[in-house]
Amino acid sequence: MTQNNWLSGSRRFFCSWSGGKDSCLSLYRELKHGHECVSLFTMTDEDGELSRSHGLTPEALRVQAESLGVPLCKAGASWDLYEEEFKKQISRFRDEQVHHGVFGDIDLEPHRDWVTRVCGEAGITPHLPLWKENRVALVREFIDAGFRAVIVVVNCSMMPSEFLGREIDPDLIGELERIGVDPCGENGEYHTFVYDGPLFRKKINLIRGESFSKEKYCFLPLRVSF
Repeated sequence: MTQNNWLSGSRRFFCSWSGGKDSCLSLYRELKHGHECVSLFTMTDEDGELSRSHGLTPEALRVQAESLGVPLCKAGASWDLYEEEFKKQISRFRDEQVHHGVFGDIDLEPHRDWVTRVCGEAGITPHLPLWKENRVALVREFIDAGFRAVIVVVNCSMMPSEFLGREIDPDLIGELERIGVDPCGENGEYHTFVYDGPLFRKKINLIRGESFSKEKYCFLPLRVSF
C-alpha cells in the first residue's frame, strides 16, 4: 500500500468520500500531485436516504460533488452487507480501468487493515495520503488551505452536543483540546460537512435544520444550495 505520495505520473483514482474534512484533504493532496479523480464514492444506508456515519442526504452529496466538478457514485447497504456492496462497486471501478482508491484514514490500524484487505480482494491499490501524520497538524492544514466545514454529527458519549453545527476553525481546535477531545475527531468524536474551499467552484449555502438524536449520536440535517 502507498501511504503518502505516489510515484511520478498521473493516476486515475476514485476517492472514498464521506463529505467531511479528512476525505476532502486527501482528495486535495492527490489532485495537487497531478492525479485525476474520476469519482467520489459514498456508501449510504440501505434506503439511500443518508450517508453512512456522516448522515448526509443525497442532495447534500450531489451539490457537493457538483461544486467539486467530480461525478458522485453511491452504493446503499445495511451494515451487515456493507463490505459486500463496497467491494462490488470498487470492482466496477477496476473494470473501468480505475485501479487506485484514495482514503482519508489517519492512524486507526483496524481501518487501514480493512481497506487493505477489501481493496486487495477487488484488485484496487489503496492510498492513504494522511496516514500517520499528526492529527492536529492535519486539521490545521485543512483550515489553512482555505476549506470550510461544519460539524454535522457528534458522538454525545465523547463530547458535548453543543458542538453540533460549529465551524471547523482555530477557536474550535483550542476548545476541543481544552476539554480533552481529539481536535481531528479521528476517534469518531464528530463528523463534518465541507462546503467551501480551494477545490470548490461555488460556495455551498447551508440552511440548518432541527438537530435530532439517534442512540449516542446527535445529527444536524442540512439543506444546501448555491
